[in-house]
Amino acid sequence: MATKIPAAQNRLFKNVYVCKNCGQKMKTTSLKVIARTVKCRRCSKHNFRPIKSKKK
Repeated sequence: MATKIPAAQNRLFKNVYVCKNCGQKMKTTSLKVIARTVKCRRCSKHNFRPIKSKKK
C-alpha cells in the first residue's frame, strides 16, 4: 500500500485556493483570501474556496 508523502501533500494542497467563478487555482495565504485582497488572474473576482484534497 502506498503512503502519502507529507512534502508532496503540502505542495499540492497547502495554501491553494480555487476561484468560485472560473475555477482558476491560486497559491496564496488564507489571511489574504479572508481579507479579499487577492483577486483571480482570469476573471478578477475575489471569491475563493480551499482546494479539495483527494480522498483514497
